[in-house]
Amino acid sequence: MEVFATSASCPHFLVSKFHRNPNSASIKTTPQVLKWKCLPLGVVEARAKCSLMRARTGSVKRTMCYGRSDGSSKHNLLLGPIRRLNQSLVSQCGLFSASYSKLKEKLKLRRRAGSLHKVINCPEKFRQHVFVRFVVGVMVVMSVSVSVSKVPSWALTEENLLFLEAWRMIDRSYVDKSFNGQSWFRYRENALRNEPMNNREETYTAIKKMLATLEDPFTRFLEPEKFKSLRSGTQGALTGVGLSIGYPTKFDGSSAGLVVISAAPGGPANRAGILSGDVILAIDDTSTETMGIYDAAERLQGSEGSSVKLTVLSGPEIKHLDLVREKVSLNPVKSRLCVVPQSGKDSPRIGYIKLTTFNQNASGAVKEAIKTLRDNNVNAFVLDLRDNSGGSFPEGIEIAKIWLDKGVIVYICDSRGVRDIYDTDGSQAVATKEPLAVLVNKGTASASEILAGALKDNNRAVLFGEPTFGKGKIQSVFELSDGSGLAVTVARYETPAHTDIDKVGVIPDHPLPTSFPKDADSFCKCLQDPASTCNKVELFAR
Repeated sequence: MEVFATSASCPHFLVSKFHRNPNSASIKTTPQVLKWKCLPLGVVEARAKCSLMRARTGSVKRTMCYGRSDGSSKHNLLLGPIRRLNQSLVSQCGLFSASYSKLKEKLKLRRRAGSLHKVINCPEKFRQHVFVRFVVGVMVVMSVSVSVSKVPSWALTEENLLFLEAWRMIDRSYVDKSFNGQSWFRYRENALRNEPMNNREETYTAIKKMLATLEDPFTRFLEPEKFKSLRSGTQGALTGVGLSIGYPTKFDGSSAGLVVISAAPGGPANRAGILSGDVILAIDDTSTETMGIYDAAERLQGSEGSSVKLTVLSGPEIKHLDLVREKVSLNPVKSRLCVVPQSGKDSPRIGYIKLTTFNQNASGAVKEAIKTLRDNNVNAFVLDLRDNSGGSFPEGIEIAKIWLDKGVIVYICDSRGVRDIYDTDGSQAVATKEPLAVLVNKGTASASEILAGALKDNNRAVLFGEPTFGKGKIQSVFELSDGSGLAVTVARYETPAHTDIDKVGVIPDHPLPTSFPKDADSFCKCLQDPASTCNKVELFAR
């Protein structure tokens, strides 16, 4: 084959059959010139397969073997003319820019690609007509390859690594694997490029901004102080006013704010008359209309003896209260034996257990209360979960095992369905035979709802009261390397009957009168009064 180049701004090439018949007269005739479309690309390659290739230029005339004499396919690449092609094309035509070193690497990499190989040849100068003749065995294919610039890399700083640690926590643990309909990997790359992380404060801001894209109020970042405070709260003591707060579950046109889930018995808020369902409108004259629950919790906590101002909506009344913070004991259980006087010696002996929170002491305290009441020959139990806003999920599971001889406790689900099942075989059961009544209200939330739902759906207990709060999501707390932490929604749960209680709550079997007592002493007195509302409620009737 012969290739002719014209002096036009873009060369023209001629393809002939000279290689098939060197004596052919076609070479003597005027060859047909085919116009090649000109492209401003980086490298021009000619791929060829033949047993012998002759390259002719204006300054070099020599025969080059392209293959062994025995016809095997070990090939040598003609790299010599590439330098001249690079120089002459850039200087004369201005059309191509070829990098010899890069192209050499490409050509070496393609040795294994098969029978097509690259050959580039060019004269030193372009005159009006430049003649380049290749003798090839089969064919010549002209191709173009474009150099791809590599993405620049950069060194990760300590702040970047902390951000990535938080990102990985969410990536592995978050319940919604669509991450609120966004590409989580793309967010990571964009944040590393665009978010300032020059100091710890900026890094914390970047992490909070990342979590905000999930639009999940329960997934949040905890600075080291907040993380330490949260851990102390689950371990049994807290300095504050004794309030558990949450977001309103329904929009009823009332004033915006944060709803009181429960007030710790005997705590400052409880003594001031704050009730479940009251709405906190302001804390220290700062409106709670757009305040997050964890920001509010931080404001409510403080040093022992300090004061905090609350504006509370209780029914139609607005109260302005000054509360003094104190160390609120989170002893999770109070119990009492209630003997109901009746004629005969078989008077009902009811063991009343008030469970106020699910901290690390909860399951042990419940077992101890059951043992003490059984030593007094109880024949029925009342488990009061009213105003229990939850706490440790594992403790909720352990307490359910105390009451159940077998069965499913809870289904753990994510966006793809059930991913885990918590159940019991009865090996840890303590009280499975005695009649059991469970009291709930709208202050019953989270782990309390898991326990109440398990006891109801397994027909172990009868539920009395009102629909529970409806927090059907589970959070886990993770510590980061600098002492800060993340609270992450890791799952949602369903009761053993596959009921999703999120924003709905657990529905009780029977209502309770609004005047029904909420503490152990009042409960026993109520049972002992034949005319009281307690005796009008059949606590152990299904």
